[in-house]
Amino acid sequence: MERRTIGAAALDVGAVGLGCMPMNWAYSASQQRGDRSLRAVHAALDAGVSLLDTADMYGPFTNELLLGRILKERRADVFVSTKCGLLVGDQHVVANGRPGYVRRACDASLRRLQTDVIDLYQLHRADPEVPVEETWGAMAELVAAGKVRALGLCAVGARAARRGGADLYGGTIRLLERVQQVFPVSAVEAELSVWSPEALERLLPWCEARGVGFLAAMPLGNGFLTGTLTPGGGFEPDDPRARHPRFTAEMMAANQPLVAGLRRVAARHGETVTPAQVALAWALACGPHVVPIPGTKREHWAVENARAAELVLTPADLSEIARLPAPRGSWD
Repeated sequence: MERRTIGAAALDVGAVGLGCMPMNWAYSASQQRGDRSLRAVHAALDAGVSLLDTADMYGPFTNELLLGRILKERRADVFVSTKCGLLVGDQHVVANGRPGYVRRACDASLRRLQTDVIDLYQLHRADPEVPVEETWGAMAELVAAGKVRALGLCAVGARAARRGGADLYGGTIRLLERVQQVFPVSAVEAELSVWSPEALERLLPWCEARGVGFLAAMPLGNGFLTGTLTPGGGFEPDDPRARHPRFTAEMMAANQPLVAGLRRVAARHGETVTPAQVALAWALACGPHVVPIPGTKREHWAVENARAAELVLTPADLSEIARLPAPRGSWD
């Protein structure tokens, strides 16, 4: 697999990563089986993936424990990214950016992951009660102590945090500029996909201008861009897509032209190329510092996603994708 270098720390990773959240968090619990997830991770690593993205809140904690079994066997093959800053309670999630908590959270993650160093440690959310410089300073101390190699900021929740206005990532950029004064940012994780391209406007250029890596979260649009979801097919009650405005039967049907466009591009590259691979290749084409991290818990999809790194879209392909109709329906 192609390798990409991200951040001032020159972090070397496979061009396509693996988002591990679905293995233990957010999606249907009935589909979360450790044995299947382990096979998916091993298959991804065998296909050239190296970046595994997790967080202490996934589970909570069980996703890191799962990956710890992988790292114990294959540490040399893995670039591990995990996060701190969110605490999961009964039906709620709260931010915690207190320096003491950050230090304890890192030590706990190291134990669960069965490793002595975290390659990329991300702040999952800024705590509104704690100056972000204090939180980031504590994270920088972890780098000095040799427990962490590099630091990143997760902006996946920018939509939920926004309070009016059209500038989706303005607040994220202001945070980045503040913490950059304390210690270099090596990577930013934020949503980027064909049907959620907002990061292209300001956030991605900000990262590119500063040599900051960009981890493209949800590059397959929560599964929609794979073309495997049927409008009206329904989701299990604990699957968040069951309550998502873009995943109603009406909106999924209305957005089928997006999938159809990806299918047309895929067909030009061969019978085995899929819409999902085109969507991932599009993210890769957004910049040499972009690493998409599609999430899955199935071996088949993990391998298919990894092979998207072999697909090079032509200028005509990218032009056709750019002309696809804008997604319909609210995303929030």
